[in-house]
Amino acid sequence: MAHDQLSPALARRVALAAQGFGASTTTPVGTRRLTGMIGRLGLLQIDSVNVFERSHYLPLFARLGEYDRAHLDRLTLDGPGRYIEYWAHEAALVPITTWPLFRWRMADHRRRTLADDDSWSSANPRLARWLLDLVRDGGPVPASLVEHESNVRTGPWWGWGSVKQGLEALFRVGDLVSAGRRRFERVYALPEQVLPRELLDLDVSRHEAHRRLLAQAAAAQGVATTSDLADYHRLKTADVVPALRELHDEGVLAPVEVSGWGRPAWLHRDARRPRRVGADALLSPFDPVVWTRPRAERVFGFRYRIEIYTPLEKRIHGYYVLPVLQDDLLVARVDLKSDRQSGVLRVQAAWRERDLEVDCDRLAALLRRAARWQGLEAVEVMHRGDLAAELRRAVG
Repeated sequence: MAHDQLSPALARRVALAAQGFGASTTTPVGTRRLTGMIGRLGLLQIDSVNVFERSHYLPLFARLGEYDRAHLDRLTLDGPGRYIEYWAHEAALVPITTWPLFRWRMADHRRRTLADDDSWSSANPRLARWLLDLVRDGGPVPASLVEHESNVRTGPWWGWGSVKQGLEALFRVGDLVSAGRRRFERVYALPEQVLPRELLDLDVSRHEAHRRLLAQAAAAQGVATTSDLADYHRLKTADVVPALRELHDEGVLAPVEVSGWGRPAWLHRDARRPRRVGADALLSPFDPVVWTRPRAERVFGFRYRIEIYTPLEKRIHGYYVLPVLQDDLLVARVDLKSDRQSGVLRVQAAWRERDLEVDCDRLAALLRRAARWQGLEAVEVMHRGDLAAELRRAVG
């Protein structure tokens, strides 16, 4: 089979263009641009850490520039609409039309939990029925309205923790779905309370679901190895290989070789091959560009480990460290904290990446835009890191 050849630099540009970089960051961002970018990515991973900003807001800021986060909340978190949550990569917001493509995963979860006598579902069938009846009779509900002290004292006989565990177990198997979030707490509903009938009735085979998810991952990544494509939605090799073969036969994917990657790759038929990608971005630790750490290392030479759960004395770069993208290279990393009480974006550490050139004036301007987007008045650069002194001068 003849393989096209891509240089590492071109492969980087293909990957970044597929991810939506290079778009204008000065054009006003409304519903159309937000939904268009989410559609391009396919999902927004959710994480609760908000020392700088919650992760699902950051990929859109990285690609589109400043936008109204409340507008995104209305689109994604305010209840039944065009998006819903499920375990797509990790916990993620996905278009509701994607939800049926994960029914095989729900079925797998159900089989595993029912086969395990120690699982929550096997051990708590009565509580499971009670929770489903509660939501059926009372409508969508967050765990905090069920699992509270007065309920434990006067209601059913289970205690703190069991209700939340049960709601999550029912969510994983699809008996409950997300109906948005309140103060960032997930609200649980029956599928028929949230999803349109045509999606509830849609029957997608396991193979067809994998084929569609892989096609989506390939379009979002541009050029990728088989493992990269599988990890986008956390798919298993046994399901991926036959679906990839079919996508190749249909002309959706073509095999390519990228010098230095050391393994075959696939190029999506719609992937652009730009001569340049102009980008200035702070990437969330959970951005698709870097969330698959081996891919980040292969494509960008960027070794990335999040250190949130690392003891302070053992951290190398900092607590909430964001890779810095300038054009098609990850040139630095910064540990950011939004000090909302003081109105300051604090750069707690700044590190250059290997021997790559960093344009500190561009990075300083990006940090000012990030501060403004966060509603903060100033940027302060601390002394930690081999880029800190130069960046502090640029910030002024």
